[in-house]
Amino acid sequence: MHFTPLSIPEIIKITPQIHGDGRGFFMEVHHQEKFIAAGITNTFVQSNHSRSTKGTLRGLHYQLSPKEQGKLVRVLSGKIYDAAVDIRPNSPTYGKWIGEVLDDVKREMLYVPPGFAHGFYVLSESADVEYYCTNTYTPELEKGIHWDSAGIKWPLTVPPILSEKDNILPRLTA
Repeated sequence: MHFTPLSIPEIIKITPQIHGDGRGFFMEVHHQEKFIAAGITNTFVQSNHSRSTKGTLRGLHYQLSPKEQGKLVRVLSGKIYDAAVDIRPNSPTYGKWIGEVLDDVKREMLYVPPGFAHGFYVLSESADVEYYCTNTYTPELEKGIHWDSAGIKWPLTVPPILSEKDNILPRLTA
């Protein structure tokens, strides 16, 4: 595995070593010792899987303390634009965002630590996305910010399809 801190260094792109042959492939998704060596010390306690059609935009979501969630995001099939926004009030990168294309070809993953709002936009006809979380989902602590309020340069190929809940999320405030 290769770990690459991005322009907000707490967000890390993980490039797996893929071992392939005529039967298919094998790769490590998570290896606790390697993650710790790369600075990812959180333990993942919940795994989620979503399937979405082209143009679906999910997010931008986060959870409040004491159940903030870090996420390890990967695409099982398809292609997405994955984005994270720093919402830590005293952070020097507050309001800044990272966007990365993730797909089922390169199989790269993105680690988004607690303190970031997260979302993705589906670029392929459909996409299966799996994300491991560092805390369990707690509905009463779930929050979000509107997808177009952080200045993210979403590569929209069709108008975004939003849930009712995501469409009415508040805007990011300075």
